[in-house]
Amino acid sequence: MRILLDTHALIWAMNGDARLGPAARKAIASRANQIFVSAASIWEAATKFRLGKFPEAKLLLDNPARILASMAIDTISISIEHARLAGSMAVAHRDPFDRMLAAQSRLEGMILASADTAFDALKVTRLWN
Repeated sequence: MRILLDTHALIWAMNGDARLGPAARKAIASRANQIFVSAASIWEAATKFRLGKFPEAKLLLDNPARILASMAIDTISISIEHARLAGSMAVAHRDPFDRMLAAQSRLEGMILASADTAFDALKVTRLWN
């Protein structure tokens, strides 16, 4: 399975946080799965940390490449097609980071690990509990 982590799922997996859904935790731990993080999630974590809204992101932001490598997580860049789909989704959801993750999940055929039920309206397959 190819799994894209939402930003909070990445931070919670990294910190061993109990808020990480059990199905997501099991899937992330399985070596049979390929786990990805979007460049958009690093951007979101940095933005929210700078604004004081996401202090848990500090460890990740000190050295994202090292943290992701230590967790055997691959990265996915933002492509023109990702940007086109994220910007053109005809849904009321306004969060640009969520729209990007939804676009990447759909175009790359990935399951999205997220607690956020707002993704359900964005037509992605979501994994959590």
